[in-house]
Amino acid sequence: MITTPTIALGENFTIQKKVTEQETVASYGTGQVDNLLSTPALVALMQEASAQLLDQKLPEGFITVTQMVQVLHEKPSHLGAFITVKVEVAAFDGNKVQLTMHAFDDYGPIGSGTHVRAIVNKFSLLQRMNEREI
Repeated sequence: MITTPTIALGENFTIQKKVTEQETVASYGTGQVDNLLSTPALVALMQEASAQLLDQKLPEGFITVTQMVQVLHEKPSHLGAFITVKVEVAAFDGNKVQLTMHAFDDYGPIGSGTHVRAIVNKFSLLQRMNEREI
């Protein structure tokens, strides 16, 4: 049992990244337009921002993990574009955190979504994973 961390509604975090070849559709093999930001890369950046906002608030040995993510990737962004993602705490029940997410490139909004992260004990999580592999 952990002491409930202080996670306030409205808390937010912003992250920015330049689109490299590693984040393009070509790297994921999911499309036919090579030099565009892939949706999996956008989702990963949103998850990264969410984890950075939340994990620093937790006691030693605890982390957050994605339980659900829903993203609408509306506009294309090209190789070399700067992507900005802002995540904000929308709800917190003591164990699960719901976040809203908004992504922008140099020209405007490109996507949005919701994300639910659960607070877990890292050691217990790894132990449960190892038990499944036996």
